[in-house]
Amino acid sequence: MTDLRPWRGVLVATALPLRDDLSVDHDAYAEHCAWLVGNGCDGVVPNGSLGEYQVLTERERADVVRTAVAAIGGERVMPGVAAYGSAEARRWAEQARDAGCASVMLLPPNAYRADERSVLAHYAEVAAAGLPVVAYNNPIDTKVDLVPELLARLHGEGLIHAVKEFSGDVRRAYRIAELAPELDLLIGADDVLLELAVAGAKGWVAGYPNALPAAGVALYRAAVAGDLETAGKLYRQLHPLLRWDSRTEFVQAIKLSMDVVGRRGGPVRAPRVPLLPEQEREVREATERAVAAGLA
Repeated sequence: MTDLRPWRGVLVATALPLRDDLSVDHDAYAEHCAWLVGNGCDGVVPNGSLGEYQVLTERERADVVRTAVAAIGGERVMPGVAAYGSAEARRWAEQARDAGCASVMLLPPNAYRADERSVLAHYAEVAAAGLPVVAYNNPIDTKVDLVPELLARLHGEGLIHAVKEFSGDVRRAYRIAELAPELDLLIGADDVLLELAVAGAKGWVAGYPNALPAAGVALYRAAVAGDLETAGKLYRQLHPLLRWDSRTEFVQAIKLSMDVVGRRGGPVRAPRVPLLPEQEREVREATERAVAAGLA
């Protein structure tokens, strides 16, 4: 991938392989990043919510970024740099920069419901680290909504270059395009992938390609190319798994699917809890159907 906009394409928000003692399995993580790229993905996004960044120590979090860069090269790595405070988020952006990354992904302040002034100050502070910033709009979890008008202002002031849109409201794609036509829209929720691709998305910060990368890439490429016959068929086959993106057990579901297809997922750290038996059965059966359909 040699693009001045390295956030474009399929970037996998990587689940972090953990050993049974809950330590980070860096060898498995490096191999996982290389496997994703080898299966057609354009890059990885470590230290997002799927990477359980909130429960990592500072050293673990920094080492995860360095592991990804060593495995696939910094241009393909866009770390999440979310933190409660702007100063800490900037330090993570600087760490990513020094590790050789080409961009970072940033949530708004999430320790409280930040107003517009707070959001602008937060993004200005992190942008000062010198790397292009991709905003992450997740009002469901952060309670801070980067509405199209605010995104347009952030972009107009040169603070962000793209947005990972996780609100679930597909209509926002068209409003963002009206207000900030040069702001790249990235699909942020797996279960609206087709709709946002048709609406003009330039990339996908993907979840389920952790387990099914080739199928996920094929779905995305067909969708953005307008091949709706191919994309529609794949979307229907994969949607029983993709819609887990709207549930709090998304990490657990992905790790189980990874295990089913022969990838090392491992346990999760608290406060995440294991899947319930009926949830495990649902994920396992949907993954096995995907495997039987040749999607893994």
